[in-house]
Amino acid sequence: MSLGIVIKSPEGLVLAAESRVTMGIKMKAPAGNLDTHVYFDNATKLLSFASPNSHIGVVTYGQAVIGKKTPRTAASFLPEFESTLPEERLTVEEFAKRISAFYMKQWLKEMPANENGGKPINMSFIVAGYDKNDVLGKVYVIDIPGSPEPKERCAGETFGITFGGQTEIMTRLMMGYDMRLAPMLKKELNLSSEQQAKFDTVINRYQTAVPFQVFALQDCIDLANFYIKTTIESQRLSIGIRGVGGEIDVAIIKRNKELEFIKRKKEYVE
Repeated sequence: MSLGIVIKSPEGLVLAAESRVTMGIKMKAPAGNLDTHVYFDNATKLLSFASPNSHIGVVTYGQAVIGKKTPRTAASFLPEFESTLPEERLTVEEFAKRISAFYMKQWLKEMPANENGGKPINMSFIVAGYDKNDVLGKVYVIDIPGSPEPKERCAGETFGITFGGQTEIMTRLMMGYDMRLAPMLKKELNLSSEQQAKFDTVINRYQTAVPFQVFALQDCIDLANFYIKTTIESQRLSIGIRGVGGEIDVAIIKRNKELEFIKRKKEYVE
């Protein structure tokens, strides 16, 4: 579940994530076992790191925990992960490779094989940051265990948004329609290749035009916060798994600057 977002703009990087952990459980009931969900709203999904790697941030989404007997979130492994890092500053790509190797190792050690043969839900990471003296930021996506090799997004002078998790509401806002609609219509109407191409041309006219290349960093912050907040409210007022919730953490990274939290939940007592 979850919803994680990274936006790359000419002015810098914006990272945003909410705080809900969703866990499926079985409860005994008179009619048999009942499958249900429980929610915890204080998880850390926007990860930051100590110097010399404070120029990098990570957003995680998807599979909430690793381990069946003693399940742990991605954030809970950070002390172990950081203890494996060298003393020198890493490039964003090298850091992404080390994140991938570390969590893949934890997955293989703690997660049982799927007895039904189905694909597991990935624990995914968006790794974002700046290499030393680079003008533009870099963004990589990792899926554990499905696709552990880091894949770069918005490479070079390409600006845009990278996101994942429970994205149904967000993609409706972006595309103007449910992402499941187009392939379903193509199948049901038995469209030819030529008709499918024409269909795509027409339906893509309804996308929201977002000029990432001219966005100020504040615009990116507002957009990421809007998408997550709208998803939370939409799920709250509808039927379905409410996998996005809790407080929203937001951070920025600028060229030759450390990651800076714009909004970050803190421990407290009432």
